[in-house]
Amino acid sequence: MDASKKNMEEKTAPPTEKATFICARDTMDGVYPPLLLAINARRLGMEATVFFTFMGLNAIRKGWAKKIKFQMPGFMGAIPGMASMATGMMKKKIEKAGIPPIDDLMDMAQAEGVKFVGCKMTVDMMELSEDAFIDDVEIMTAEDYMKLAKSAKLNMFI
Repeated sequence: MDASKKNMEEKTAPPTEKATFICARDTMDGVYPPLLLAINARRLGMEATVFFTFMGLNAIRKGWAKKIKFQMPGFMGAIPGMASMATGMMKKKIEKAGIPPIDDLMDMAQAEGVKFVGCKMTVDMMELSEDAFIDDVEIMTAEDYMKLAKSAKLNMFI
């Protein structure tokens, strides 16, 4: 009887909601938003996946999270040294606000169950191997990501 009751509960339990976030830039304003949103999706009980593609793929490469900079938009970003200066200013503001640095936030996201996925096409294009990435990164084709996204309640390209 207990086994049949458990079986019935499993059949009637609503499926877990899913959320996916695409990270396509390796800048502070490209990496923080999908990480923060994915962590909050997990805290709301959703499955959360961040799909890293094109330059965003750098965020999940070993040793690269600490190198991520803030790139100012427009002509100001083209001035030599501006990205380093702007990054320093942003890091001070982030620390003052009590927000963890990107590498810590990535550890936190994975500890909370956020899945990190690298785009296979970008991995192949950049001639990277799976050992170039931090632990627990899955490499996925665009088609497989689309299947996941199709089943998700929420998909965001940031």
